[in-house]
Amino acid sequence: MWKWLPGMIVFLLLITSGCGDDPNGKKEGDKKMKVEDIAGEWRGAIQVPNQPLDIEVTFEKDNGIKGSITIPAQNVEGFSLTDIQLQEHELSFQMPVSGQSLVFNGVVEGDDIKGTFTQAGQSFPFNLKKSSGDHKSKQDEEEFMTVETDTGTLYGSVVLPRKGDVFPVALIIPGSGPTDRNGNGPGGKNNSLKFLAEQLAAQGIASVRYDKRGAGKNAQAIIPQEEIRFEQFIEDAGRWMEKINRDARFNKLAVIGHSQGSLVGMAGAKEADVDAFVSIAGAGRSIDQILNDQLKDSLPEDAYQESLSILDALRNGDTVPEVSNSLQSVFHPSIQPFLMSWMEYDPQEIIKSLEVPVLLVSGEHDIQVPVKDAELLKEAQPEAELLVIEKMNHVLKEAPEEREENLKTYGDPSKPLAEGLVQGIVEFLKENGFN
Repeated sequence: MWKWLPGMIVFLLLITSGCGDDPNGKKEGDKKMKVEDIAGEWRGAIQVPNQPLDIEVTFEKDNGIKGSITIPAQNVEGFSLTDIQLQEHELSFQMPVSGQSLVFNGVVEGDDIKGTFTQAGQSFPFNLKKSSGDHKSKQDEEEFMTVETDTGTLYGSVVLPRKGDVFPVALIIPGSGPTDRNGNGPGGKNNSLKFLAEQLAAQGIASVRYDKRGAGKNAQAIIPQEEIRFEQFIEDAGRWMEKINRDARFNKLAVIGHSQGSLVGMAGAKEADVDAFVSIAGAGRSIDQILNDQLKDSLPEDAYQESLSILDALRNGDTVPEVSNSLQSVFHPSIQPFLMSWMEYDPQEIIKSLEVPVLLVSGEHDIQVPVKDAELLKEAQPEAELLVIEKMNHVLKEAPEEREENLKTYGDPSKPLAEGLVQGIVEFLKENGFN
């Protein structure tokens, strides 16, 4: 359920063989390398046995050397490097993560860097090749805005319609886990929220969408797992709402929350100046009730009974230090305080307090948050509109109802958004003055 950036570290540590040696050193007589020689974008991989991990590294001259690393498979984008050292042909740099550093030591040979990646005493070869000068990354093509927090800068991607100067805008809030602004997590790439932003722009509605802390461009703003609380998600969303409302390019603000982002968005919208709220696949029950249903369908009986005991303890404000291995991903002791903070928020009570137009969207084939949750929200807020999309699943794609086939779409960016989703959202917004 929760796989923060350190999940990459754990993954690498589980590999117990195939460590690489240092590459050949610099050649006698080679000229001394300068910062200008390594400036630019480099692409390659850490050669983890049987599963190379693709990486992209960028260096630039900025009072010395400045650099960043992107790891697509781990939803890490533009993570700042530290301790970058270039001596003769030898290049080293570090990636500080949760109190430890991942160290890269290599040798520059023309347009190639070859070396050794080391973490917690284990080493793997890595290689990088310099990209052509005319290469333009997807990140360079995006426009970003930022908000400042006590734990770092947060980045949000802005998508504007092609025509006009002032637009209605939607703040798109992603779901649970280290989900990025496109709706993708370490478990799969589907680009659902990216598609939503692009199609809203085609209909004259701008958008701002942001990576969760620990993902994408906000990987460095991660808060230690044992310290994170649900209130911090709401505070982040509130900062984005305030930022957008101060931007002269935007005249009306809708909040669109997907999955966990629905609860985050409605709680933030309650305290902010917004003009409409859209819940997509949002829960109508507290997280302990949702977990109860999800785990009942996926766990053996003994593990399910243990999960019920843990949920009862958390409801009573008590943590459970001993958790079976099969339940560690959901109830690891370090995330139990976060779960307790999440349980305090009842979506039915919060949505009752919203005084703006509300649209509730649910998919018939959502195997994570069923239609009944949208119906519960509708009961709590009778003036809300309810839109049920035929065959739509949790990642907003048309999918079979059968579980395994349904889950395959979570990692398929080639599939478009379910028919009727964007049309329904746009019609609702335009009916409420988003023109």
